[in-house]
Amino acid sequence: MKSLAGIKGVIFDLDGTLVESALDFSQIKQELGCPCDVDLLDFVADITHPPLRDRANQIILAHETQDATNAKALPHMQELLSSIEQLSLPSAIVTRNSKAATATKLRQNNINLELVLTRECYPAKPAPDALLAIATTWDLDPASLIYVGDYLYDIQAAKNAGMKSVFINHNKQPDYQSQADFIVNDLLQLQHAIMASNS
Repeated sequence: MKSLAGIKGVIFDLDGTLVESALDFSQIKQELGCPCDVDLLDFVADITHPPLRDRANQIILAHETQDATNAKALPHMQELLSSIEQLSLPSAIVTRNSKAATATKLRQNNINLELVLTRECYPAKPAPDALLAIATTWDLDPASLIYVGDYLYDIQAAKNAGMKSVFINHNKQPDYQSQADFIVNDLLQLQHAIMASNS
């Protein structure tokens, strides 16, 4: 793996990156009548009838709320966050999840990052808006930041924002992982890479 030397901040995805997620997007799409190859949030945003759009959002929120009540931290999450804090690197979260479900997951797993942006704050990934807003808040060049995630949208969002993308593959090999700047198997490997590159 390439070096992460010189990074000045770390932004994380949430679901599947720092905490578990058991959201069944296929089931949610089926309930909403969303085609398999269409992004769920885009599908809902394109519903022109407000009551139907509200109902669709309620269905998604219900699934997210249920998922949040059971979500546990992924292995080595606290050690990773502690290491980043020891290095005095700012850290934040950008997630496509709802504010309510995100708050539940953060509270249950003792995640105390000050800067957390959800889909209610900015256009959802792969749009770069939330990532760029954090770079502006920190007064740092986006190129000096990494965005860590576990899905294609995370890689795309990082690229769209001019940041380095770190992909956590959880020991699986999706075709799109080759688009990431860095690939790690888990949070422990990421912790070691950050510590080694910034010691």
